[in-house]
Amino acid sequence: MDLLQKTEAAATTASLLEDQADLMDSMKHCFENLIVIDVGANLTNKKYSRDLDSVVQRARDAGVQKLMVHGTSVKSSKEALRLSRIYPDIIYSTAGIHPHDSKSIVEEPATWYDLEHIAQAQECVAVGPCGLDYQRDFSEPEAQKQIFAKQLQLAIRLNKPLLIHERSAQHDLLEIMDKFENLPPVIIRGFMGTAEEALKYLERRFYISLTGYLCKDKSDTGVRRLLEDGTLPLDRLLVETDAPFMYPNTRASKLPQHVKTGITERSLLYLHRYCTFQRNEPCSLPAIVEMIAAFMKKTPDEVALATAFNALKLFGLS
Repeated sequence: MDLLQKTEAAATTASLLEDQADLMDSMKHCFENLIVIDVGANLTNKKYSRDLDSVVQRARDAGVQKLMVHGTSVKSSKEALRLSRIYPDIIYSTAGIHPHDSKSIVEEPATWYDLEHIAQAQECVAVGPCGLDYQRDFSEPEAQKQIFAKQLQLAIRLNKPLLIHERSAQHDLLEIMDKFENLPPVIIRGFMGTAEEALKYLERRFYISLTGYLCKDKSDTGVRRLLEDGTLPLDRLLVETDAPFMYPNTRASKLPQHVKTGITERSLLYLHRYCTFQRNEPCSLPAIVEMIAAFMKKTPDEVALATAFNALKLFGLS
């Protein structure tokens, strides 16, 4: 039985036990080795250049079974693919041009063919992160739109999932995407928008991934509300650390007490011993999962199993 089948079976078991708390307590041993999958870690970042082996081992020890390393440029996509071959069956790569880097392809069109070649590799399981970002002006909006459309076409041709990055650009992003038919599965990664914006994505059956941004969100209409009122269902949810960014500050003053107490000592041990605001690590993922579970009023087991199953199914991880 492969990992996907095992996860599907575990997820079915968890669903059957949802309303039977007494049985859940007696079956805790079934969930001792939870499958947690980080669908977004930037391990090509130079902050990991000296101790990547230790970072990957810590993630595994913390319960992170698989890691998706994002390629956000031609150079980092090539490096992510290299890492997937150094750590087979643990690291998987993606190939994309982040909106910030769109101008590089416009200025050097020939490099696009390098990205296409990387994206075709078996270890590369998604196209992206790609999309639009109007919060910063690293690349002009027209350049962003042009390169985003090219990546949509690439994902359709390769039939690989799309990782979407969007900041203050939802209208234009959806307008472009609506022009394409037969889009593969779409993941809105590191979502930081409003509940209203999330609904527009969920109506299109997109997936949404969440990060440690949960600790920073203080609004009444944002990510926390998605979880508290059940707007974001488990079958549309993924989790990521966005390491080395998005450190989950579990000591944040605005974080509800019931969420803080929902984080286990083991998860806090990895988080506080190995992660900082300057360098988050994938080993922080269990703490993020436990926070999400507390906001959703579900058990960490349910959230871990559901998000792992979603990742395995979407990206064809083995």
